[in-house]
Amino acid sequence: MSPVVTTHIRAFESMKKYPAELFFRGDLSLLKRPMVSIVGTRTPSLYTQQITEQIAKALAYRGICIVSGAAMGVDACAHHAAGEENTVAVLGCGLDIRYPSINRGLIEGIEQKGLLLSPFNDGFRATKWSFVVRNELVVALGDVLIVTEADMGSGSLRSVAFAKEMGKRIYVIPHRLGESEGTNRLVQEGEAEVIYDIEAFASQFGKAVMQSSIEKDDFFYFCQSYPTLDEAIARFGDRVYEAELEGIVTIHNGIVRLV
Repeated sequence: MSPVVTTHIRAFESMKKYPAELFFRGDLSLLKRPMVSIVGTRTPSLYTQQITEQIAKALAYRGICIVSGAAMGVDACAHHAAGEENTVAVLGCGLDIRYPSINRGLIEGIEQKGLLLSPFNDGFRATKWSFVVRNELVVALGDVLIVTEADMGSGSLRSVAFAKEMGKRIYVIPHRLGESEGTNRLVQEGEAEVIYDIEAFASQFGKAVMQSSIEKDDFFYFCQSYPTLDEAIARFGDRVYEAELEGIVTIHNGIVRLV
């Protein structure tokens, strides 16, 4: 039996019904990081695959944890691009079941380096309704929802409905007429924002930091918000100056920034 998450997860406060229990395998500390949910079709175009990967990488460089459902297509692209250590996969089955089997290696990698979550006991096999439960949890965990491709009637649009109920911002990527008609309709009806510039979008989550040696902790995420020096010292004391000496941050005009 998988261990059970018994502590309250703040991200689920937006849900009408909080899950009674969650089973997990992996690193629970990922739940303390800022998170973005990425979902979409199981049969994405090459264009969608490429853009999904670029978005996931740009966010991961900023320490953002990518949340998705470990399904074929967009989910797998997002998990792979972010890196197994930067991703949470929510499953619609028990954690002992590798479903879909084509993603067995991905799921096992996330178990070792990232985090697997499921509201279902070991041995539970996925059903249509369990995927709906899975999708709601994926949306709840993210600070925002990105849908990179979805046709009309797609299950990803149910995720959009959850996001609207939870008051989450919804983003899509631009598609040509006749393609991804579900996300195009969201834009037409003013229910989603379009990501035209990936770096500009990702920059709202902070600075891209390529150095793997920099620990992604509370100090890192605090500095991503460009705090004043007084605010940083009030919260972290001498660590601010230590980080400046180590070349992790700069202090200019009273503002602390990651290098």
